[in-house]
Amino acid sequence: MTLAETYACIPSTERGRGILISGDSKSDTMLYTNARSVVILDLNNPLKVSIYGEHAYPATVARYSPNGEWIASGDVSGTVRIWAAHDDHVLKKEFKVLAGRIDDLQWSADGMRIVASGDGKGKSLVRAFMWDSGSNVGEFDGHSRRVLSCAFKPTRPFRIVTCGEDFLVNFYEGPPFKFKLSSREHSNFVNCVRYSPDGSKFITVSSDKKGIIYDGKTCEKLGEFSSEDGHKGSIYAVSWSPDGKEVLTVSADKSAKIWEISDSGNGTLKTTLTCPGSSGGVDDMLVGCLWQNDHIVTVSLGGTISIFSASDLEKSPFQFSGHMKNISSLSVLRGSSDYILSGSYDGLICKWMIGRGFCGKLQRKQNSQIKCFAAHEEEIVTSGFDNTISRISYQDGQCTNEESIGVGNQPNDLSLAPLSPGLLLVAFESGVVFLRGEKVVSTINLGFTVTALAVTPDGTEAIVGGQDGKLRLYSVNGDSLTEEAVLEKHRGAISVIRYSPDLSLFASADLNREAVVWDRASREVKLKNMLYHSARINCLAWSPNSTMVATGSLDTCVIVYEVEKPASTRKTIKGAHLGGVYGLGFADDTHVVSSGEDACIRVWSLTT
Repeated sequence: MTLAETYACIPSTERGRGILISGDSKSDTMLYTNARSVVILDLNNPLKVSIYGEHAYPATVARYSPNGEWIASGDVSGTVRIWAAHDDHVLKKEFKVLAGRIDDLQWSADGMRIVASGDGKGKSLVRAFMWDSGSNVGEFDGHSRRVLSCAFKPTRPFRIVTCGEDFLVNFYEGPPFKFKLSSREHSNFVNCVRYSPDGSKFITVSSDKKGIIYDGKTCEKLGEFSSEDGHKGSIYAVSWSPDGKEVLTVSADKSAKIWEISDSGNGTLKTTLTCPGSSGGVDDMLVGCLWQNDHIVTVSLGGTISIFSASDLEKSPFQFSGHMKNISSLSVLRGSSDYILSGSYDGLICKWMIGRGFCGKLQRKQNSQIKCFAAHEEEIVTSGFDNTISRISYQDGQCTNEESIGVGNQPNDLSLAPLSPGLLLVAFESGVVFLRGEKVVSTINLGFTVTALAVTPDGTEAIVGGQDGKLRLYSVNGDSLTEEAVLEKHRGAISVIRYSPDLSLFASADLNREAVVWDRASREVKLKNMLYHSARINCLAWSPNSTMVATGSLDTCVIVYEVEKPASTRKTIKGAHLGGVYGLGFADDTHVVSSGEDACIRVWSLTT
């Protein structure tokens, strides 16, 4: 089984803070972080993604070495890991650098030294060290609060500049580096400092809406951005053009600006970039930027990545987005064209197409959290943590109508019967609720703890799984249930039940890592010994031709079984998603789609 496509997560962002993204001009890739993942994204083909997930804590920043062979990444625990940019991302070194989170790190131009800055929790806030031995190369005094950014002069004589929450810009000479002087030109947090490619100047940007240009060798102030047409909000990040004549800045005022930097060091506005499709909300604040080769990249607080062409700024940018949080559910919709809907627990529903990737976010009336999610061609049903069900009418890729229905209990699972108009069954702790349209028609107490449920498309039969590991089959008469049989095989609470598309079989899985395929007519076990996961099974899916069943688990694996063959002939994808697999579906008979805690979606090809 091979990985066909990855739809990457978007950068983790935080209100009121910039994110420092970077890249490698030789391979034209971009680096950013989300939770424990470091994402390497090809700017020419955003479907070409590689993900490094070896950090034990959420990663904060990553940088390529000058030769493009190594990547250094830091995390919230103050650890820096140095690993290979290609070939399976082999770990070279790991150093504990600071006592708190690392906010920025930079390589020296010769690739021998790394400087890292961040939060020291009372200890040092900046450290520079040799990349191979970890030994210190200097003393960095002079800051009293978190150091948000640092920069290494790219040419000799080497210098290091740091800036942070104490409004200071500090200048160090070396190596070994020692404090030289401090600049107090800013009146608010200094968010980012960057050297020009030739090392002659450096620039700092701040939450006081100013950008100041200094001499790279002496730290003498040369000039600043002109105040007319300047940013109206905090400036979060800055990036130099490859020729060192212009800079790109992004700000909380939702705009990105390109400034021309004169030789004397003053900045005049050249143009303001606007991102199309912005709603004007908080999510459109821009928090990160990168100018690399011909690409100008901006990242918004909501995670939308826009890629402009530097040589043709009039051209509208290529934009894509995705999920920032755990994708708890996924549904493949078959119709005129197959596409995938995915829901993450923060309430975001995204639409994807195989071969194209991101196709847009669904605009909902209220972005309530998503715990359970079911979708059919014309309807999406979600439930959150507030005892309500949302029924969303869905046409031509847009949500047309959203109704919120209180069911009086916390839903655990829900199942749609598309051939029976408006019928929806919702499982809660001790029973089942029947909904027809927007009305609750009956609430049935079953007398045992209900954990999972499935109903046939015509709404005539339902299977309810319990905490006791038993499956109970019911026939649906009007708005009531009549028990037909009890099936016992599972040794743990049932987590998921699914009918096969041809309705001749059904499959169930439990928290004790076992899955079972049953024959629906005889109610006998069809495929047993499906015991190859090492943790609870979260999700299960059937292939469209009903010959294969796939299971996804907390143990990060996806396993595909063929119903007519013994379970030992399974195919396994190890490490499909960092942190566990939570959503699963078949795009067609040869492709499996999975989603997980790492906020990514992956498409796997079953053909060898």
